[in-house]
Formats: sequence, structure tokens, C-alpha cells
Amino acid sequence: MSEHRIVSITLDAASIGRADEAVEHERRVAIADLIETNAFHPDGAEAGPYHLRLAIEEQRLVFDVSRADGAPVRVFVFSLGPLRRIIKDYFLICESYYEAVRDAPLAQIEAIDMGRRGVHNEGSTLLRERLEGKIAVDFDTARRLFTLICALHRRAGA
Repeated sequence: MSEHRIVSITLDAASIGRADEAVEHERRVAIADLIETNAFHPDGAEAGPYHLRLAIEEQRLVFDVSRADGAPVRVFVFSLGPLRRIIKDYFLICESYYEAVRDAPLAQIEAIDMGRRGVHNEGSTLLRERLEGKIAVDFDTARRLFTLICALHRRAGA
């Protein structure tokens, strides 16, 4: 197993809050899946494993990376601007999906879910592009990070 991986993650308490159960479940699953399997290599950093603190501060996305033993590695700060549209689209399609699950026919639920996964993949690809040259991640890691960024963004009201 690579030492360039995340072994623990914290979502900033000031950025995150309680959401409905479906969103909370999605967040817990994303964290568990991320910790189980990920590829995370901050540019120029010695091997981890790493702890990651994710936050939104002053409308910016913060990746605060330290080694698992607490030694600081680096803080990366990114503008949320390029991600805003895709996050908004993702929230809208998620709302449609959760509404459809209650009473829509299975075919409609499946179609909305395919759209939701497509928007999620688009956000994950954009996140990987934004991290390029700073933090190398594989696609699955980017997908899980995108889920957590959406959770932070929802709470921050950005």
C-alpha cells in the first residue's frame, strides 16, 4: 500500500453542519471510502500517510495537509469560483433525485441518477484539474473529495 495516501480526514467544524440524513449518509460513506482506498500525493512532499483537513474559509477551499503524526506538510488554498457552477448543478440534480426516489417510476429515478453521476464525474474531473501540479489524486479519490467539498459548500452557503 502506498504511503502517499490519506489515513484520516477532518471536515472543518466551522464549515460543516448537520444536514438531512441522506446527505449525512453520503458524507460518511465518502469519508469511509476515501480512507479505505485513495491516492493522494502533495507535490514535493515526502511520503505520508497524511491527515487532511478540508475547510471553506473566506470563500476559498482549503486543503490543510499534515502527516499522520501531526507534522505539517502544506496548506493549499483554491478559489471556489471554477467549482461553483458544477456544485450548484450537482445540488439541483441531487434534489431532483431525492424527490424522485419518493414517488417517481424506477425508470425516471435511474435516468436522474445517471445524470447525477455524470455531473459528479464532471466535478471530479474539474477538481483533479484544479489540483494538478499541487496534489496528485486518482479519479476515485477526486470523486470522494468532490462529495466532501459539496458538503462543505452546502453548509458555507457559498
